[in-house]
Amino acid sequence: MKNLLQAIMLTATLLLLCQACQSDPAADNQQADTPATEPAATFVANPQPIAEQEVTTLPIGAKAPDFNLPNVDGKFYSLSDFADAKVLVIVFTCNHCPTAQAYEERIKQVTSDYQDKGVQVVAISPNSPNGVLYEELGYTDLDDEFDAMVIRADDMDFNFPYLYDGDTEEASLKYGPVATPHVYVFDQERSLQYIGRLDDSEKPGSANSEDLRAAIDALLAGRTPEVQTTKTFGCSTKWGWKTAYRKKIEKEWAEKPVSLSPISEDGIKALVKNEDSDKLRLINVWATWCGPCIIEYPEFIVLQRMYGARDFEFVSLSADKPTQQEKALKFLESKNSAVTNYIFDQDDKYALIEAIDPDWNGALPYTLLVEPGGEVVWAHQGEVDFLELKRTIVDHKMIGRYY
Repeated sequence: MKNLLQAIMLTATLLLLCQACQSDPAADNQQADTPATEPAATFVANPQPIAEQEVTTLPIGAKAPDFNLPNVDGKFYSLSDFADAKVLVIVFTCNHCPTAQAYEERIKQVTSDYQDKGVQVVAISPNSPNGVLYEELGYTDLDDEFDAMVIRADDMDFNFPYLYDGDTEEASLKYGPVATPHVYVFDQERSLQYIGRLDDSEKPGSANSEDLRAAIDALLAGRTPEVQTTKTFGCSTKWGWKTAYRKKIEKEWAEKPVSLSPISEDGIKALVKNEDSDKLRLINVWATWCGPCIIEYPEFIVLQRMYGARDFEFVSLSADKPTQQEKALKFLESKNSAVTNYIFDQDDKYALIEAIDPDWNGALPYTLLVEPGGEVVWAHQGEVDFLELKRTIVDHKMIGRYY
C-alpha cells in the first residue's frame, strides 16, 4: 500500500512538470504585461477663498484663454480638446439661476442643430459655491456645487460638456462673465467674435437663441457677425470673495427669535386646511425623542430659507408631551428654527394623528405639503428625500423655476 501511494504521488508530480513545460510563454508575458484595471478618477470639489479683484470682460477680438476644468463625468477638458471645432461656443451658466434654467433647452437645441456643422458648445459654471446664499436658491432644486451639476446634467440630459470652475474660478476670471447665462462665440482661430445673450426673450418657448444663431451662422459662412456685442440679462456671477455678505446673512438668521406655541386639535385641523394663507404650506411633525426627526430637521430650515421669499412657508409641529415644551424649544433654538413652531397641547397622540391626516399611521417623522384650501399635494412618512421634496416644491404651479 505504501509503495502504491508513492507511485501515485510521483506520477502527479511528473504531470505537473509536463504542464509547466508546455505552457505558452507569450501568453504568460501578455498576462504579466496587462495592467490591473484601475477605477476611474473621481473629481472632488474644494471651493477656495478668493481675494476680491477687478474682473474685466474679454473684449471682441481677444484670444480664448486656456482652461483645465472638470466635466460632470470627472474628465478634465482644456481648450485644445476642442481644436477641431470651426466655431467654439462657451456658455457661462449655472444650476440655480432662473434665467439660466430657462435657457437650458435652448442651449441643448443649438448644440443639436449645429453639431454636424463643426460647432462645439461648452458650458462652464463660473460660480463659487461659497458665494451662493440659501436665499438665492428660491427657483431651483439644486445649488451650484459640483455634485449638483452632475445631477442637473443627468436630469436634463445635457448634450454638451458642463464644466465646473467653482474651486478657484481661474478660467472665469479670465473670461469675465457678468451674469448667467453669458455667451462667448469664437472663430476657428479662437478669436472672440460675439459676446452677449442667446436671445432677447427669457420665457421658455418664446424665442430660439436668435442672437447666438446669427453669430454662428455668420462665422460658418466666413463673415463677421453683424452684431458682435449685446447686453445679457441674468443672475450675477457669484465670485468667491462674496463670502462676507453670506456671513452677514447667516449671522442675521442665527439672531432671529425662536418661539414655540401650543396648538389645539382644532388648531391643527385649521393648519392643515390652510385657509388662512395664500402660500404652499409644508408641515413637519417631529419630536425630540425621534432620532430621524432631529437629524433631518435642519434641512427643513434650509427649505424655508430657500423658498421663504416665494409663496411658501414651513411650519413645525412637535409631538412631544406638553410638559416637554421647554426641551422642544431648546432644540428648536439650537437649530435656529425661526419659523412658526407649534407643540400639540394634549397627551392624546391619536387625536393628533386624526387631526393631521386620518391616513397616517402615527410613525414619526411625518411631513405633508398643503396648498391653500387644504389640498395635500405631497405627504411622506419617515425620513425625507430632500431632493425629491425640493423638486416637488419648485415644480409646483405656485412656485416655478422661472420668472
